[in-house]
Amino acid sequence: MAVLSENKKAYFNYQILEKFEAGLVLIGQEVKSIKTRGVSLAGSYVVIKNREAYLIGCKIPPYQPKNAPSDYNPERLRKLLLKKSEIKYLIGKSQQKGLTLAPLRMYTKKGKIKLEFGIAKGKKKADKRELIKKREAERKIKGAIHGKIE
Repeated sequence: MAVLSENKKAYFNYQILEKFEAGLVLIGQEVKSIKTRGVSLAGSYVVIKNREAYLIGCKIPPYQPKNAPSDYNPERLRKLLLKKSEIKYLIGKSQQKGLTLAPLRMYTKKGKIKLEFGIAKGKKKADKRELIKKREAERKIKGAIHGKIE
């Protein structure tokens, strides 16, 4: 599995409770653009409308900007391919207060482009600060072990 894009902010801003894998409905030039590392998951999210899941806010620039169709929208809605049972489960979870569906990473699996997203709960500011302090403490410990005394 080759990871094409990762949403690192999602792991920092949210606590991931459960993960799901979904296929994407894409047009040909979007596939080429994604495979050349031209995708951004930052600021994107998953919604469920009319019993179908969609990825919103994912930026996929045109593969060849000069050759792209004039009506191409890099941030268009992209349908996610999920089983009916998964969609029903996600409808119930997404309606709970404080839970959201956040895209985590995009990767290839058996030649197909897949999106991993998770049911996420927002972290409080105090939790984020605690995580930063913990990282800095670990960095200082590693530095002291390897002889870099600060």
